[in-house]
Amino acid sequence: MLSHTLDRDVLVLTVHDDADVGGRGTLYTRISGLVEGCRPSAVVIVLDARTALGATAGVVLRVQRLCCRLGILLSVAAASAPVRRLLEANAEACGIHLVIHARTATAVATAYTAVA
Repeated sequence: MLSHTLDRDVLVLTVHDDADVGGRGTLYTRISGLVEGCRPSAVVIVLDARTALGATAGVVLRVQRLCCRLGILLSVAAASAPVRRLLEANAEACGIHLVIHARTATAVATAYTAVA
């Protein structure tokens, strides 16, 4: 469901499967545990078209709120334009700013540069 790496103090979290409504709490708990445990300078969540349906998008927005409270930059990498639009629309509805990129490498490099 979730894998992670640390790249130059950027925590890169890859969501491999969409969280169903029942699994979103588990996904959020795993991600928030990694964020709070590592306390990186920035976090990048990597999604693909199958992993950013409603429940997973909701988890990303909850993680954004956590990162804001902790002073950690959060970015999302989503290759799918519909996924990026879904996240942008939901972030705007929640009143939060979310940095969204199409490519993982760009998201990680931009996050590293922003916090360096």
